Order: sequence, then structure tokens, then C-alpha cells
Amino acid sequence: MAIILFMMQRLFVELEPRAKHALIGTAVIIFVFRAVPLPGPGATWFEIDTLKFDQQFLSILTLIVALLTLVGIVILRPLMAKRSIAYIVALLTVAGGILSLPNIAMYYGLHEWTAGWSAGIIDARFIAILDTALESPLGQIAMIPMLAWIAKNAPSHLKATFFAVMASFTNLALSASSLLTKYLNLIYTVTRETVDQATGVIQSHADYSELGWLLITVAIVGVAFPLAAITIIQRTRLRTEE
Repeated sequence: MAIILFMMQRLFVELEPRAKHALIGTAVIIFVFRAVPLPGPGATWFEIDTLKFDQQFLSILTLIVALLTLVGIVILRPLMAKRSIAYIVALLTVAGGILSLPNIAMYYGLHEWTAGWSAGIIDARFIAILDTALESPLGQIAMIPMLAWIAKNAPSHLKATFFAVMASFTNLALSASSLLTKYLNLIYTVTRETVDQATGVIQSHADYSELGWLLITVAIVGVAFPLAAITIIQRTRLRTEE
């Protein structure tokens, strides 16, 4: 963090004050947006053990994410070109919060209710595919306006350095996200059943009793923190422009 901030400070000397302030505000918003915690492996364990998602189905979900991310970038390109980074991140944050609700609801048995009145059509896998298809384009879209801003405003002889430093900064945010995920999983304990392969003795029992609160906390933090950062930044001289 110290090295990256030092490099950013040296680069900002090359920018006009207004552009420098806008880039700082953009960097802070992106950092907070990317640093929010995730549920961790407990959510995947629940899907495998309780919802009976096998490796093939999880691979299908991964493929959907990869393909629809590319489609989403193309479709949402006009939005990214016309709106500020603060607007886009706020929109993605709210959308991400809404799209986290099906996963929380399935923990509490939504798929059992929907499967009952739909003759088994809208089951856990149907909900997971639909939710993944809607959510998958959102993850990488917030990065594109920032990269476009750098390409447009960074001095020509420093564009590559700007890209490298900001990429390192956002990767640092992912490390922060991993740390926050770890700390939340220390607060809400989720364990999976493990069996000694040699003796067949159960070493730890599955316990998903706190997974619901973990998912709810992640959803609240994932919405509240980015929106708070946007509200604060947009009320200072660091505000981002369209």
C-alpha cells in the first residue's frame, strides 16, 4: 500500500488539480467497491452439500459468468460512456445487493417453496442459473470507466505507468476483500463435514447454522460501504465528473 500510494503521489504531480482530485475520488470509490467482503467457501459448501450442486453444474455457472461478462460489457457500453464512475458504482452496488437476495432466500428454503408450486421447474438450480446470469456482468464493469478516464486524461508519456499503478491499487482492494472475508468467517463460523479417509471417522461435523447471518452481513456491508464512500466523495472536491 505504501509503495503504491507513493507511486500515485508522484504521478499526480503530472496532472492538473481538477483531474488529480477526480482521479483520487475515483480510486477511493473503486477501492471500497472492490474491497467489500464475500461469503467465503462456506456458501459453496452449502450449495454442494445441501443444494446438491455437483462439479459439472458449478462449472456451468462459471462459464455463464465468463460469457455474460463479455456480453454485459458490450451492452452496457453506452451507459459507461455517458455516466460518471460514481453513478455506475452506485448502480452496480444496488444491483448487487438485490441479486444477493436469492442466495439468502435459498438458505431459508425459497427453492423448496418455488419447486412446490412450479412442479419442480423453479428449483435451486434454476434460481442459481438465473441469478448468476443477471449478476455476472456486474463484477468487471466498474473498472472500465476508470481505465477509460486514465486513457483520456493521463499524460501521454505516463499512460502505461498510470494503468500499472491503478491496476495494482485495485488488486490491493481484492486482498482487502479477502482479509475482510476471513474476519467475517471468524465471527460467523461455518464448517463442513470432514471424514478421515483411512479410518472413516468423522473429524468435523457440518454446521451451516450461521451461514444465513453471514450472507446477510455480507449483503449489507456490500451495499452500505460503497454507497457511503460515494456519498462522502461526491460532497468534496474529489467528486467524480461525468
